[in-house]
Amino acid sequence: MKALEIADGIHSVGVRDWNVRDFHGYSTPYGTSYNAFLVVDEKIALIDTVKEEFTEQMLENISSVLDPKSIDLVISNHTEMDHSGAIPRLMHRIGEDKIVYCSKMGQKNLALHFGDRLRLESVENGATLSLGRRKLTFLETRMLHWPDSMFTYIEPENILFSSDGFGQHYAGYEVFDHEIEDDVMPHAKKYFANILLLYAAKVLKVLESVKKTGLDIRMICPDHGIFWKRDPGRILDAYARWSRQEPSAKAVVLYDTMWHSTEAMAETIAAGIHETGVAVRPMHLRRWHRSDVMTEVLDAAAVVVGSPTLNNGLFPTVADMLTYMKGLKPRNKVGAAFGSYGWSGESVRLVQSELEPLRWDWIEPGLRIQYRPDAKGRASCREFGRRIGQAVLALMNSEASAK
Repeated sequence: MKALEIADGIHSVGVRDWNVRDFHGYSTPYGTSYNAFLVVDEKIALIDTVKEEFTEQMLENISSVLDPKSIDLVISNHTEMDHSGAIPRLMHRIGEDKIVYCSKMGQKNLALHFGDRLRLESVENGATLSLGRRKLTFLETRMLHWPDSMFTYIEPENILFSSDGFGQHYAGYEVFDHEIEDDVMPHAKKYFANILLLYAAKVLKVLESVKKTGLDIRMICPDHGIFWKRDPGRILDAYARWSRQEPSAKAVVLYDTMWHSTEAMAETIAAGIHETGVAVRPMHLRRWHRSDVMTEVLDAAAVVVGSPTLNNGLFPTVADMLTYMKGLKPRNKVGAAFGSYGWSGESVRLVQSELEPLRWDWIEPGLRIQYRPDAKGRASCREFGRRIGQAVLALMNSEASAK
């Protein structure tokens, strides 16, 4: 990624990571980018940096615009290492006496990461900083998605540098939303479902806070992925919708299987759900990555979990998925559990027990079948699926009445 002027005197100087395929357990088949922004004014500012191993590439991008030593100050919106890792080497190059501006928690975190090598100065929520003809405003966005997170807003260009908000793990030659059109939204949805869903309530508060400031946001530049220039309101509206966790008439049937018995149950249950007019997606957990499953779960009204019983417990891939999903705390769901077993059959109870903290409306009792489902068992699965579909339709009617 070469330096690109995205507005007069404002340059994107970040890098693309074409080859990363896993981001803390989140699959990134399209890679990602680490975005950084150079603002050229009476004072020259660099907003965010990149992962440590891409430092030289970022410096080359900066050098195509000006001598990096000309940078007067650095702003760190977020201290996670994919955005702060380059800071020590950058400061060594441009002058370690120059200030790194960050939030109060950012000051603490950067010191913990890098010791006393950096000259750190914290900023209050709503504080401003003049670069000359431009003004920066800092907006604290704590727990979106780290305690140190903040946004930086620049005038008169009215650009919001949003750190990990509104981003996507996507590396492509496209830079702006209009260059990728609708294809960007699945990446944005996956990003929200796997990184920000846990903080949905805080996202809504941040959106409301930004709205109250009356900021005229004409472009949103996150630290990953493309920039929202033609229609920044689109991603703001999507975040509001996803944060409210509004369900759609859809069910996800996630499962694993040992000898295809639980798989046969899953497919028949899905067929029963489909008969009620509810969309359904069966997802075999050794065929679908957990982060893709979570993307489907985000707006599903029902999550149906199937596991065989293995050693009196859950099948490992199912246990992994439940741990991952429970941590992200999806709400407003109908839950159901099923599974095949040989002689003990604890898996259905364990699924419900694992997900109990989410307070879903469970279809009781869960469905257990010993060994392979026969004709009677398949009929039970189909009927179980119909009950799930009917519960989804009831939930949708309840949601519609509440509006």
